[in-house]
Amino acid sequence: MPAFKENNPQLEVVTELIRGQHPHLKGLYKNKNQRVVCVKNLTQDDILLHATRLRNALGRKVVKLKTRHVTKHPSVQGTWTTDLKFEA
Repeated sequence: MPAFKENNPQLEVVTELIRGQHPHLKGLYKNKNQRVVCVKNLTQDDILLHATRLRNALGRKVVKLKTRHVTKHPSVQGTWTTDLKFEA
């Protein structure tokens, strides 16, 4: 973690030992959201990967889309599905 802290001076990196809890990384974002990642039994490379992912994340929740595609101009005829039945 010291190398990660030196490479990212814009971040505040704090390490503390809490007895009785698994080690975890916690990302606090400006929009007051937080993400917590458990790093129990992970190697140093995996912990660095999770720390980098927390740094690159936006800090907002993942929003599930209601449709498979998002467009400003939806089709007038409707969207195509595999359930269409054509009568000949």
